[in-house]
Amino acid sequence: MANSKLGGELHQQRGTAENYGLDAERYDRTRPRYPDGLVDRIVRSCPGKELLNVGAGTGIEARQFQAAGCTVLGVEPDARMAEFARTHGTEIEIARFEEWDSADRRFDGIISGQAWHWVDPEVGAAKAASVLRPSGRFAAFWNVAEPPAEVREAFRKIYVEVVPDALATRAYSMPAPPQISSSPLLTKTIEGIRKVGGFGEPEQWQFEWECVYSKDEWLDQLPTQGDHGQFQPEKLERVLTEVGAVIDAMGGSFDMKYTAVAVTATRSVS
Repeated sequence: MANSKLGGELHQQRGTAENYGLDAERYDRTRPRYPDGLVDRIVRSCPGKELLNVGAGTGIEARQFQAAGCTVLGVEPDARMAEFARTHGTEIEIARFEEWDSADRRFDGIISGQAWHWVDPEVGAAKAASVLRPSGRFAAFWNVAEPPAEVREAFRKIYVEVVPDALATRAYSMPAPPQISSSPLLTKTIEGIRKVGGFGEPEQWQFEWECVYSKDEWLDQLPTQGDHGQFQPEKLERVLTEVGAVIDAMGGSFDMKYTAVAVTATRSVS
């Protein structure tokens, strides 16, 4: 999970956010999906199946909700990622959510996977309230990764040595297991919802799942994570080489535990 203390508020760090579109195909191919239990619970809790996907990216979560029977409109500021999503079956409008023109459209639910931290938490919450139907569901969610302790420590040493100021370095240096419920990403989202009003009391939902990564699969995903896209080429290459050596030494793969955590609230009826 990204660290909100690096260089100010995350939603103001547009340079990092805009890196993800450099290789939209890789991003879509390698980024983890979301557990069916999370998708199913969100769908069941919405009053209907017309959803708005904020920060839709390449359409990863949009396609999962479409497969669950929903109609999904995406809002995405990166034209490269939006084009990828369109070619894979998701309708996208290009804009930052805070500036997006809803044209008086209303939705049964708003979803945002691995993206709400790029939205101003108060402006975004107010905008969400304005475009949700009564009893509509807001759900921002993230996959929080927790590798085995020995993998975590080996990765931490590499990042501390090569890129000491990187987001990954700070993440691997935080206490393990991570304190998910008190993460700044979640608390800022909850604070924004409470401050603007128009919603019931926010809740947190959690769903645990696992994924086994081969060395090649993990190295393929790494350039899409955090601020890896801003590393100097020689430093990124060194990270990839040394991380690959760690995974080789552990048998060529490792088991990643994920917790999909959602901050969710219902639009007030009145």
